[in-house]
Amino acid sequence: MPVQVESNYLGDWLKFEADNLYSRDEATVVSGQNLTTGTVVGIITASGKVTQVAPAAVDGSQNAVAVVVFPVDASAADKPGVIIARHAICSDKGLVWPGGITGPQKTTAIAQLKAVGILVREGA
Repeated sequence: MPVQVESNYLGDWLKFEADNLYSRDEATVVSGQNLTTGTVVGIITASGKVTQVAPAAVDGSQNAVAVVVFPVDASAADKPGVIIARHAICSDKGLVWPGGITGPQKTTAIAQLKAVGILVREGA
Protein backbone atom coordinates (compact mmCIF):
# COMPACT_ATOMS: atom_id res chain seq x y z
CA MET A 1 0.00 0.00 0.00
CA PRO A 2 1.48 3.38 -0.98
CA VAL A 3 2.28 5.85 1.76
CA GLN A 4 0.53 9.18 1.54
CA VAL A 5 2.09 12.30 3.01
CA GLU A 6 -0.25 15.05 4.06
CA SER A 7 0.94 18.62 3.66
CA ASN A 8 1.04 21.26 6.37
CA TYR A 9 -2.13 23.16 7.21
CA LEU A 10 -2.42 26.67 8.63
CA GLY A 11 -3.73 25.27 11.94
CA ASP A 12 -0.65 23.06 12.27
CA TRP A 13 1.54 26.05 13.04
CA LEU A 14 -0.54 29.23 13.55
CA LYS A 15 -2.04 29.14 17.03
CA PHE A 16 -2.95 32.82 17.49
CA GLU A 17 -3.11 35.96 15.39
CA ALA A 18 -4.60 39.37 16.12
CA ASP A 19 -8.11 40.29 14.99
CA ASN A 20 -8.92 42.12 11.76
CA LEU A 21 -5.90 40.73 9.91
CA TYR A 22 -3.54 42.95 11.95
CA SER A 23 -0.91 40.17 12.00
CA ARG A 24 -0.88 39.75 8.21
CA ASP A 25 0.89 41.62 5.42
CA GLU A 26 0.98 41.16 1.67
CA ALA A 27 4.41 40.35 0.27
CA THR A 28 6.06 39.43 -3.01
CA VAL A 29 7.76 36.03 -3.07
CA VAL A 30 10.91 36.15 -5.19
CA SER A 31 11.09 34.00 -8.31
CA GLY A 32 12.57 30.54 -7.84
CA GLN A 33 10.76 29.79 -4.57
CA ASN A 34 7.97 27.30 -3.90
CA LEU A 35 6.93 28.02 -0.32
CA THR A 36 4.45 26.05 1.75
CA THR A 37 2.35 27.30 4.63
CA GLY A 38 4.51 27.74 7.71
CA THR A 39 7.71 28.54 5.84
CA VAL A 40 9.91 30.96 7.79
CA VAL A 41 11.04 33.79 5.52
CA GLY A 42 13.41 36.71 5.36
CA ILE A 43 13.28 39.84 3.24
CA ILE A 44 15.91 40.55 0.59
CA THR A 45 16.98 44.09 1.41
CA ALA A 46 17.64 45.28 -2.16
CA SER A 47 14.28 44.16 -3.58
CA GLY A 48 11.97 43.98 -0.56
CA LYS A 49 10.87 40.51 -1.70
CA VAL A 50 10.57 37.51 0.61
CA THR A 51 12.41 34.23 0.36
CA GLN A 52 12.91 31.27 2.66
CA VAL A 53 15.20 32.32 5.48
CA ALA A 54 18.84 31.60 4.60
CA PRO A 55 21.06 31.83 7.71
CA ALA A 56 24.29 31.99 5.66
CA ALA A 57 23.08 34.77 3.35
CA VAL A 58 24.20 38.41 3.54
CA ASP A 59 21.37 40.02 1.53
CA GLY A 60 18.88 40.45 4.37
CA SER A 61 17.29 37.02 3.96
CA GLN A 62 19.46 35.74 6.80
CA ASN A 63 17.04 37.45 9.22
CA ALA A 64 13.80 35.62 9.99
CA VAL A 65 11.01 38.21 9.88
CA ALA A 66 7.77 36.43 8.94
CA VAL A 67 5.97 33.16 8.18
CA VAL A 68 4.09 32.30 4.97
CA VAL A 69 0.32 31.92 5.49
CA PHE A 70 -0.76 30.24 2.24
CA PRO A 71 1.39 28.21 -0.17
CA VAL A 72 3.00 30.27 -2.95
CA ASP A 73 4.56 28.71 -6.05
CA ALA A 74 6.88 31.37 -7.44
CA SER A 75 9.03 28.83 -9.26
CA ALA A 76 8.78 30.64 -12.58
CA ALA A 77 8.11 34.26 -11.61
CA ASP A 78 7.60 36.56 -8.63
CA LYS A 79 4.19 35.95 -7.02
CA PRO A 80 2.14 37.76 -4.38
CA GLY A 81 1.68 36.08 -1.03
CA VAL A 82 0.46 36.64 2.52
CA ILE A 83 2.73 36.52 5.56
CA ILE A 84 2.33 36.65 9.32
CA ALA A 85 4.49 39.65 10.18
CA ARG A 86 3.58 40.52 13.79
CA HIS A 87 1.56 39.74 16.90
CA ALA A 88 1.15 35.98 16.55
CA ILE A 89 1.92 32.68 18.26
CA CYS A 90 3.24 29.73 16.25
CA SER A 91 3.93 26.11 17.07
CA ASP A 92 7.51 25.04 16.46
CA LYS A 93 6.28 21.69 15.14
CA GLY A 94 4.58 23.12 12.04
CA LEU A 95 7.15 25.68 10.95
CA VAL A 96 9.11 24.92 7.78
CA TRP A 97 12.86 25.57 7.93
CA PRO A 98 15.51 25.32 5.21
CA GLY A 99 17.26 21.98 4.89
CA GLY A 100 20.53 21.90 6.77
CA ILE A 101 19.66 24.61 9.29
CA THR A 102 21.57 24.01 12.51
CA GLY A 103 20.23 24.16 16.05
CA PRO A 104 21.99 27.46 16.84
CA GLN A 105 20.78 28.99 13.55
CA LYS A 106 17.20 27.97 14.35
CA THR A 107 17.53 29.44 17.85
CA THR A 108 18.74 32.72 16.33
CA ALA A 109 15.86 32.73 13.83
CA ILE A 110 13.31 32.10 16.58
CA ALA A 111 14.77 35.04 18.52
CA GLN A 112 14.50 37.20 15.38
CA LEU A 113 10.84 36.23 14.99
CA LYS A 114 10.25 37.11 18.64
CA ALA A 115 11.82 40.54 18.04
CA VAL A 116 9.10 41.29 15.45
CA GLY A 117 6.33 39.96 17.70
CA ILE A 118 5.99 36.36 16.48
CA LEU A 119 6.35 33.96 19.39
CA VAL A 120 7.34 30.37 18.68
CA ARG A 121 6.16 27.89 21.31
CA GLU A 122 7.28 24.30 21.72
CA GLY A 123 4.47 21.85 21.14
CA ALA A 124 1.83 24.60 21.06
